[in-house]
Amino acid sequence: MPDRFSANAASLTGPASHAFPIIPSDTTDLPEAVRALYVGTGGAVSLRTVSGSAATFLTVSAGSILPVRADRVLQTGTTAGDIVGLI
Repeated sequence: MPDRFSANAASLTGPASHAFPIIPSDTTDLPEAVRALYVGTGGAVSLRTVSGSAATFLTVSAGSILPVRADRVLQTGTTAGDIVGLI
């Protein structure tokens, strides 16, 4: 199948070209830092950004995309589910 955009450089504002399911963990980093997170089931999302700071996003609605570069989604404090990493 042709891909008209294969020669374009990926950007943080462009669409994701890869996605993977995330299982929150307090000890394990994501296999790759993400540019955004898709939250399938609403709740709170606790994470560590690529700069090393911790953040908790409260009351995230189901179907939301969080445009945050993260290398870990923490189990402690995360009540949201069906989280997908977007790269």
